Amino acid sequence: MTCKCLTSDWLTALSISVINPIKLPERRERERERAIAIARARERERLYDYRPVALTSVVMKVLERLVCRYLTYITLDPHQFAYRANRGVDDAVSLCTHFILQHLNTKSTYARVLFIDFSSAFNTIIPVRLYNFLLAAGVNALLCQWILTFLSSRKQCVKIQNNVSSPRILNTGAPQGCVLSPLLFSLYTNNCTSNSASVKMLKFADDTTVIGLISDGEGSTYRSEVEQLVQWCEDNNLILNTTKTKELIIDYRKKAGQHLPISINGQVVEWVSSFRFLGTTIHQSLSWNLNISLIISKSHQRIYFLRQLRKFGVSQAGITHFYCAAIESVLTFSLLVWYGSATSQDKQQLERVVRRASEIIGCSLPTIGSHYDTTISRKTRKIISDPSHPAHHLFTLLPSGRRYRSITRKTTRFRDSTYLQAIRHLNKQ
Repeated sequence: MTCKCLTSDWLTALSISVINPIKLPERRERERERAIAIARARERERLYDYRPVALTSVVMKVLERLVCRYLTYITLDPHQFAYRANRGVDDAVSLCTHFILQHLNTKSTYARVLFIDFSSAFNTIIPVRLYNFLLAAGVNALLCQWILTFLSSRKQCVKIQNNVSSPRILNTGAPQGCVLSPLLFSLYTNNCTSNSASVKMLKFADDTTVIGLISDGEGSTYRSEVEQLVQWCEDNNLILNTTKTKELIIDYRKKAGQHLPISINGQVVEWVSSFRFLGTTIHQSLSWNLNISLIISKSHQRIYFLRQLRKFGVSQAGITHFYCAAIESVLTFSLLVWYGSATSQDKQQLERVVRRASEIIGCSLPTIGSHYDTTISRKTRKIISDPSHPAHHLFTLLPSGRRYRSITRKTTRFRDSTYLQAIRHLNKQ
């Protein structure tokens, strides 16, 4: 008898008993929530260097998934890419670069990209305000009340090694480590959008990016939108971490003027030449050499483990599984974003890693180029079949019904971008 057969009946009954009356057990009847402190980085000198991760029961996680499945039907901001079907980090990065390159396709233009970082984003949610946001979004009032109860008066203690703190009652935030927390934050910030066509705001859960598309040196609209974002965060108890917030300026003009820095709460935002955005390193030149070199370096480190596995006598199938999980996944991460614009030399270096792994394993492995062809075909079909996708409008059939309309481009960078590559790939089929 499977685990599913043994647990499905009583889990269903328990879920109905909790959801139907829309009431969680009284706090005195519930076990206190325990959080473990996970270090954010190697430095562990301040409390901020630790991330509290809540350890909730498996049964509670099952219940959260049921609620999560219902909440995903809410209409989210089209530029929110987390918790959306047929969306991923590659969609967010592809759309970001498309906005920039399309804008730079005309003269006397440049772009400024602000990568926002929140301080303990999930921990600053105000449950009552989230309750009001959910009601306004059309969520059932009883379910809104259940979520409010779920987030309010939480008894929590923190464990570091063998030391356990005394319990405290929490009435703000969503516990990190819970299934619902990222989605609740996405819903909490759903109304935080740009009001200008020249300023785009992309979101992936708590990762927020503001893209200013500036023409003729007029950047007042971009600054105004940033100020409105800062004010919205203050009004809704979200704390911006200005130290980790960075700005990337992409300006190809021959006579680029002086750029005035952005200030948030009196602190100047640092300019950077490159930034790791949702796992992909974007350079201010919009070339992908740095990103690819980092990928190759990371892959070379893991090739060593392939040799060790072969040395220990692991089967060919086992080594192949390790390659797919630990090396191929790195080589093909957000492949659609950068492979089409990669230089021939970079592509050869990527294929060299695959050949080296193939020699160690003793069998042929799919090339990165073949992965790209397969991935771009699959992704394009999903975008075309999904009218809600923010890139859906870019794929327009010609009157013949056989080919897709090409997008006007003046630069090689824009020609080799993700969606223009996808259109050419479709028309070749």
